[in-house]
Amino acid sequence: MELFNAYFLDTVKNKYAQFDGRARRSEYWYFALFNFLISIVAGIIDAVLTSVLGFGFIGAIVSLALLVPGIAVAVRRLHDVGKSGWFLLIALVPLLGLIYLIYLMVQDSQPGDNEFGANPKGVIV
Repeated sequence: MELFNAYFLDTVKNKYAQFDGRARRSEYWYFALFNFLISIVAGIIDAVLTSVLGFGFIGAIVSLALLVPGIAVAVRRLHDVGKSGWFLLIALVPLLGLIYLIYLMVQDSQPGDNEFGANPKGVIV
């Protein structure tokens, strides 16, 4: 529960549309994990609602609500490795773009400050 509060809720509540600054790997990947788990729960609820009401809407609401913070944390993660947020668009290149984007997301932070701000780890090598 502590990880959920520290990484997911903090990102959604306090950094909802914050595209400047840097995000550590843990912030990005925990947000992605909890986003995935919440999407699964929303899908199950949608399946139940579809069988009862004939339509489901919870998944769409959850997806729309988490779209902006998901993009924001990805942009901050790219800033942490020294890339512009526009590199997020490389995922539009079939297969290779997504592989390269995942490669960037698993890279360690650039040591020290970069043009996007101070290192969130506070480590200077």
